[in-house]
Amino acid sequence: MRPFRRSSVLGALALAGALTATLLLSSPDTAQGAPPTPEATPAGQTSLRAADPSVLRVGSTYVGVQSTGGGIAVRQASSTDGLATAPARQVWSDTRGRGEVWAPEIVMDGGRYYIYFTAGVGAAHRMFVISSATSDSGYGAETQLALPDDKWAIDGTLFTFNGQRWFVWSGWAGDTNVEQNLYIARMSSPTQPTGARHIISQPRESWERVVGNPFINESPEAIKDPNGQLHIVYSANGSWSEQYCLADLRLRAGGDPTHVWDWYKSNGCLFGSNRATMMKGWDPTLYVNGPGHHTFVLLHGDIATSPPAGPRFPSMFHAVPKGTPYAWANRHWYTGTFTWWGNTTYSRANVPGPNTDTGWSLKFFE
Repeated sequence: MRPFRRSSVLGALALAGALTATLLLSSPDTAQGAPPTPEATPAGQTSLRAADPSVLRVGSTYVGVQSTGGGIAVRQASSTDGLATAPARQVWSDTRGRGEVWAPEIVMDGGRYYIYFTAGVGAAHRMFVISSATSDSGYGAETQLALPDDKWAIDGTLFTFNGQRWFVWSGWAGDTNVEQNLYIARMSSPTQPTGARHIISQPRESWERVVGNPFINESPEAIKDPNGQLHIVYSANGSWSEQYCLADLRLRAGGDPTHVWDWYKSNGCLFGSNRATMMKGWDPTLYVNGPGHHTFVLLHGDIATSPPAGPRFPSMFHAVPKGTPYAWANRHWYTGTFTWWGNTTYSRANVPGPNTDTGWSLKFFE
């Protein structure tokens, strides 16, 4: 983040086996916060001082994207750890003076690569997209996404769920920087929004309001759980604070992604460094402060390849190492893992519909 942003059974078994063979990193036996051992909780700090990782896997190659001041660069490596030292190839430069370039997100759709990013100055930040047939070259000029209502928008990403493309992002309700909400809209193509925007989350829980001015829900990432339910994992609290953390929105079984009351929110942070804001049963980090703005490292970045229950699978996030002053300049990319955590109830009060929902949640590991 930049300173303005203080702002079938056999089929399933086959999939599980294939994914485990290609992605398994370690067993999920050790809970976050257990006594550290080199094997159980490796310190995943990379040498890359940067924020907002976005990584996907294509075959045996990991592709990551980052902002580079006035442009966007792509790195490719044979492992997530190797991305930090892989050559950064510039794929786009801000030749039109779009302004600050934040949080590029690389996805694949129809065999083509799309990089979504934010550019602008102040209240003019909007979402843009570039695309190419290859991951690290051939991108054309940027196109602004015509998101409904045309308000300040950052951290957008595309995914497909139940045969429909969706775009989810962080933005303002109006024209002032009061709070950053999560919005979702249908897409008729990777570059064309259609219909209205729908709010799915606001930073209104006490654990999301430890740091404000503004209050923050941002960097949403989609994934599908072993039951096929949609999750949006996002970052809460200001990125300028070590209170930054990951939380989860789970869409109820059969729910409508555009209906806010079909989404259930974790009752606290699932990955963070402040014990007071963690969801009961989830422990704070051992090695880092303010982990956030993560990426699920999925095959082709496709939530249809989301992993099954059982082992751990790779993720990346940015954070500041403990013992280091918390500052944007001290953020690094980190390699980590996550696993599905079953039979988890999210509860809420005084809202329409059922007030509890039980299903899969996630645990993250450094």
